[in-house]
Amino acid sequence: MKLETFFWKKPTGWSVKTLPSLDSNQTLVIVFGGVQFQDDLEPLQDLKEAYPQSHFIGCSTAGEIWGSTLMKDSLIVSVLQFHNTSLKTAFCHLSEETNSSNPLQRQDYSYQAGRSIAQQLADPQLKAVFILGDGLQLNGSEFLRGVNSILYQSSVFNSSDPILIVGGLAADNHQFKRTWILQNRLPISGAVSAVGFYGNDIAISYGSQGGWTIFGPERQVTRSHHNILYELDHKPVLQLYQEYLGKYARNLPTSGLFFPLALGTPLARKRTVRTLIGINEETKSLTFTGDIPVGSVAQLMRGNYERLVDGALAAALITRNSNQRKTGEWEQQKLNQNQAIMLEPTLAIAMSGSGRRLVLGERTEEELEATLDELPQGTQQMGFYSYGELAPTGVASLCELHNQTMTLITIRENSS
Repeated sequence: MKLETFFWKKPTGWSVKTLPSLDSNQTLVIVFGGVQFQDDLEPLQDLKEAYPQSHFIGCSTAGEIWGSTLMKDSLIVSVLQFHNTSLKTAFCHLSEETNSSNPLQRQDYSYQAGRSIAQQLADPQLKAVFILGDGLQLNGSEFLRGVNSILYQSSVFNSSDPILIVGGLAADNHQFKRTWILQNRLPISGAVSAVGFYGNDIAISYGSQGGWTIFGPERQVTRSHHNILYELDHKPVLQLYQEYLGKYARNLPTSGLFFPLALGTPLARKRTVRTLIGINEETKSLTFTGDIPVGSVAQLMRGNYERLVDGALAAALITRNSNQRKTGEWEQQKLNQNQAIMLEPTLAIAMSGSGRRLVLGERTEEELEATLDELPQGTQQMGFYSYGELAPTGVASLCELHNQTMTLITIRENSS
């Protein structure tokens, strides 16, 4: 695999004199950028002209990640040319139903979009899928339910070698107005895109961790519909949020990123984090990026610098160790990690929940340094601050929607 990373930013333009000559039908161009590039198409047109045969995937962000640097209003690009791995891209528009006031239409379409993406990619040689979706119009939980319903059928899913599904949800720098996804190399709102990796030479690993602290009383979800939460303990949820957030409530939904919701079950108490992306004053309800099941228990969460950075570090360790186990070189890598792992270039895609950036503030780059330091020397890191992260919670498990985690994905190709 050949790998080149670079960026575009005003007023200097591209960080390289010429765009790398890696165009082919086995080339993947990954792009993360500010929401304004839906209107300012010049740098995206440059990429479109430079890579006419290549596969594209990309989205808008709440901050771009370049190595260990947080960038804003930039376009971050990675170009990967594979030797033996085949690629296929899939797209799905989210119809006008997604914006409907009828929640049944909105959630059903997210599910159907997931099935559509999976059907376009399904193949016995499919090894991994990387997905990017609209962070405001998509119910991530329903979407993944649709994806998993296809890719984990017996005709496609092999329990000894499961298809890895990872990805993230686009953001718009906490404006909550519109996000974009690349389709046919240009940005549009209201869409989902994915790329499938085929063949035995692709090696993709992942890790995902949070670092938030639970506080306040535990309450039961007494009324909800998919990702719309109406009541906790039979009280309007917007009213409860306003009471707990105090002065921060006037800045909802943005201030809600500081206080995500932890969901569990009364028995297992497995914690799932959900991010607030919208409010409805009329119904006193809150909209989240994923489902809020009736009967689950919920508590508010808050973050602090030490725990969030520790979470990022843990995600990097999980990713690195997963990579080592997959290659079957665990003992050799412990002795000479760089030589064993870096047979080919490695790209790390870091997707961090946008609320983490708000909490960390000027110290945001410390979590980026923590991840990069734990990955093998020479790894090139890029990524974005997101409205949701998609990854399994363990080995050989279904992909799930996460919020406010640091989720890392490493991509490399085994050498021939």
